[in-house]
Amino acid sequence: MPRNNNREIRLRVAEARQRDVGRKIVRISRTDMARIGVVTGDFVEIIGPRGSIIAQVWPAYPEDEGKDIIRMDGYLRRAIGASVGDIVSVKKTSVEPATKVVLAPTEPIRFGPDFVEYVRQFLIRKPLSRGEEIEIPIFGMSLKFVVIATQPGYRVYVTDETEIQIRSEPVKEEVIERARMIPKVTWEDIGDLEEAKQKIREIVELPLKHPELFKHLGIEPPKGILLYGPPGTGKTLLAKALANEIGAYFTAINGPEIMSKFYGESEQRLREIFEEAERNAPAIIFIDEIDSIAPKREEVTGEVEKRVVAQLLALMDGLKERGKVIVIGATNRPDALDPALRRPGRFDREIEIPPPDKRARREILAVHTRNMPLEEDVDLDKIAEMTHGYTGADLAALVKEAAMAALRRFIKEGKIDLTQPIPAEKLRDLKVKMSDFLEAMKYVQPTLIREIYVEVPEVRWSDIGGLEDVKQQLREAVEWPMKHPEVFEQMGIEPPKGILLFGPPGTGKTLLAKAVATESGANFIAVRGPEILSKWVGESEKAIRQIFRRARQVAPAVVFFDEIDSIAPARGYRHDTSGVTDRIVNQLLTELDGIEPLRKVVVIAATNRPDILDPALLRPGRFDRLIYVPPPDFKARIEIFKVHTKKMPLAPDVDLEELARRTEGYTGADIAAVCREAAILALREEFKVRPVEMKHFLEALKHVPPSLTRTDMERYERMAKELKRMGGLPYRV
Repeated sequence: MPRNNNREIRLRVAEARQRDVGRKIVRISRTDMARIGVVTGDFVEIIGPRGSIIAQVWPAYPEDEGKDIIRMDGYLRRAIGASVGDIVSVKKTSVEPATKVVLAPTEPIRFGPDFVEYVRQFLIRKPLSRGEEIEIPIFGMSLKFVVIATQPGYRVYVTDETEIQIRSEPVKEEVIERARMIPKVTWEDIGDLEEAKQKIREIVELPLKHPELFKHLGIEPPKGILLYGPPGTGKTLLAKALANEIGAYFTAINGPEIMSKFYGESEQRLREIFEEAERNAPAIIFIDEIDSIAPKREEVTGEVEKRVVAQLLALMDGLKERGKVIVIGATNRPDALDPALRRPGRFDREIEIPPPDKRARREILAVHTRNMPLEEDVDLDKIAEMTHGYTGADLAALVKEAAMAALRRFIKEGKIDLTQPIPAEKLRDLKVKMSDFLEAMKYVQPTLIREIYVEVPEVRWSDIGGLEDVKQQLREAVEWPMKHPEVFEQMGIEPPKGILLFGPPGTGKTLLAKAVATESGANFIAVRGPEILSKWVGESEKAIRQIFRRARQVAPAVVFFDEIDSIAPARGYRHDTSGVTDRIVNQLLTELDGIEPLRKVVVIAATNRPDILDPALLRPGRFDRLIYVPPPDFKARIEIFKVHTKKMPLAPDVDLEELARRTEGYTGADIAAVCREAAILALREEFKVRPVEMKHFLEALKHVPPSLTRTDMERYERMAKELKRMGGLPYRV
């Protein structure tokens, strides 16, 4: 096909991929490139509703071929006043190499002589136009500059020979001041949430840009959207991006700000906000933390709150027509809202913003590390896999903390002198490593489980002596389903929901739960049975509901109930007047196997009194696996002695096999006590670091008697056989 330099084509705007953001490039199909006569690296002019801009053209991704779309980032879309889904014109243009470019910052800055060279390297081959605003990334943030002058022409591109001048005084232009008022958030700044973005575009962009569509169909466009979900998942960010992308008038109301102590003033403020939005229509009113100004009227005591709710209801769907004004509300407590607000005509659509899954976390990490110099060993997929339960805000904090860890490391190594301007070549060496992200994870914990987060000491399978059969069963029940869910799906089996570890005290039940948490890499929620009990009616059951709700949000998760017999004894046998334990058992049963499914959440419980547990808990579908943790046999006792003497200086005469023979009836906890006592006896003879001898161990055996008698062991064995006969199938098919 012959090249046609004057040919103009019309294409539909689509979002840019993360790797292309900020590079001033657009991607169109090879067919479209041939139609306007351009090759990779040529410059094209994109003409939109509010002007035009020059960008470099690159071929589209294979999956976009034949779709008649042009992928461009939020910066380019904002410059031409186009939104995702709009039609823009694209044509080839000629751009001259710049001899000189003068830039002025939008804010006062100080910089060294090397900074000019850094800016030149960033702008190489990028097209610039006079009066254009550009962003230069500097270690995780960006500085804004305005192009004051370009030579030889109005539109140029930067080369190695271009002279770059940067003024120190900020530019004084009303346009820039106005631009600052608009939230600078684009669709590309939001990792994932594709479904929510699509729904919001349908509800908001279409009615504001093409009201004729709704008029033709004879329907009224939606009037309100309620965004709900856990804190930090991106509700406010979505509203900001929407206002920026469609160019509508945007008013934000922070709930508590409109409340006043004077009679009628709160309602007056609300009316003024709606009136101003109507005058500037099309407009978006965004109410953040809407539950603070519109709680359930029957549950609040103050008259002010009731009047504010009534005023908001009237404004959103009263006798007066609202025009092209859309209300967006955001809350993490949708159940606390007045029910009258949640009906069609007020909030027509309710969009849940869930915590990000692994793929979404990868997208969010890509957004926040876009302008960050990363070392080659940084694996964002691995970080996404490790950050179960992290929200978008948590991941943003994690990236910032990793950058700070890199900076601390750089200063500690003495590579820079903070009293002097930092040279550009030194800055190039400052990169964020994978170890910086791992260090940051120690300080940034998932928001959703922060109040119930338990710092579990790292316990590996190798730290537990013996119990090989029990370890294998736990691997199969917890590690396999969490790490390889697709295998279970293809085999047609459901992983176990609950595991009950039972056995004599001191055999390592709690230690096994700790190892499961460490080895599976899941979020670990530890619940100590008696902590749940409350003197207030309904509080204990509420605590159980809260634990399981959080576990679902931060899945994959392990919920560990220690001493479960204290909160789930057999119903009807307790003589407490409140009946609280019966209600807790009922709540547990419905959470484990009720209407609401429990996906990627494993419940582990430990008890040494399985005989008093409620039988309904022990059926398949609740506690599927009943695992007996026996007292250690001869071989296991040798392993336990090895674990506890690993870091201990031992004399050559210490015979661990002989000690294992002499410790029949000893549990793992007893053997740990024997080793500790032997070391103390050695120190008692002479207080200095010295080998522990066999005589010290034999003496320690006299001080630490076994916890279990032959009768106890037989009783637990009988209990184990009885429970296995009753139920506790190994697999649920």
